[in-house]
Amino acid sequence: MSPDEIDLRPARFTTDGLPQRDRLTRWCEEFGRTIVSVDIAPLAPDAPFRAEALLQRLPGVRMALCDGSAAELERTRSQAAASDDSIGMIVNLGEPAFALQRDAEVALDVGDAVLVRPDEPGRLRGITHLALVFPRAPLAERLHDLDGVFMKKIPGSQEALRLFLRYLRVIQSDMEPAEPALRQAIVNHIHDLAALAIGANRDTLEQGKGALAAARLAAIVEHIGKHFADPALSVARVAHQQDISPRYVQELLEQSGASFVARVNELRLKRALTLLTRLPNRSVAEVAAQAGFTNVSHFNRLFRQRFGDSPSGVRSRS
Repeated sequence: MSPDEIDLRPARFTTDGLPQRDRLTRWCEEFGRTIVSVDIAPLAPDAPFRAEALLQRLPGVRMALCDGSAAELERTRSQAAASDDSIGMIVNLGEPAFALQRDAEVALDVGDAVLVRPDEPGRLRGITHLALVFPRAPLAERLHDLDGVFMKKIPGSQEALRLFLRYLRVIQSDMEPAEPALRQAIVNHIHDLAALAIGANRDTLEQGKGALAAARLAAIVEHIGKHFADPALSVARVAHQQDISPRYVQELLEQSGASFVARVNELRLKRALTLLTRLPNRSVAEVAAQAGFTNVSHFNRLFRQRFGDSPSGVRSRS
C-alpha cells in the first residue's frame, strides 16, 4: 500500500458495553483471534475482565494501543505461520511486563521496548502496551544486523526511542491528508527514527539527522500545544524540557514556518475566540488571562489583527 492510500481513521475495540460474563470470550474471539491473531488469557481469571484497544494505520507503521486487565497474549506456532515477515516492536506503557520469544525472556519496565518477530511463536505478559508493526525491508536496509536485534531490550530512557514515540503521537493526532511527497517524507522519518532507536547502521545515522530534527520539532510543538495557556511558557522553558538549547528550539520552529511567539499567540487567540462565545458572562480580561495573555491591551490588539474585530465585537455577533 502506497503512503497516499492509507486510511488514517483509528478503530477502537472495547469490552465496556458487554456483560461481564461475555467479555473475555468475545474479546478472545473478535479481537484476539480475528484482529491481532493471538490467544488471550487473563492473569487473574477470577477477577472482573475488561479490555480496550485502539488500532491505527499510519504511514509506514501499524499501531495497536492496548489496555485493560493484566493478561498473557500468546502467538501460537500456527498463528505465527500465517503471519508475514513484518517486524514487531512492543513498548510497555504500564506495570512491569515480560516478552518471551526464541527461548529468551525480556523484562520491560515502563517505557522499555523490544523487537519481536510476528512470524514466530511468542508471548507477552502485561497490562498496557503499544504494539508497532513495520514492513521488514525498510528496517533491514537501515540496520547492520536486523536478526541480531530481536529480543534485545531498548531502554525507555534512550533518547531516540522517546523522540520516536513522541513523533508518532503527533502524527497520530494531527495527520491530515497530504501530498504524496509529504507522506513519503513522514514514512522515511518513521523508519529512520525506529532504526535509530533499535541501532541504525552508519549510513542511517547520517541520514537520520533530518528525522531527529523532525521528531524534536514534533515534541516541541506537542509541548507548546499542551502548555500555551501558561503565561510563563517561554523558549527557555521548552528548551529545558526538551534538553536542547533555546537557539535550536527557535531554529526548528522558524524552519517550520512559524516562530515561537507566532505559534503561541495563534493558539492563545484561538482559545480566546472559543471562550468568548462559550462563556458570555466572563469578562474580556478574564478570557485573555485564561488563554494565557497577561496584558489586556496587547491581547485586544492582537485579537483585532487576527480576527478583524475587537473581542467585544466578536462576542456581540455570536
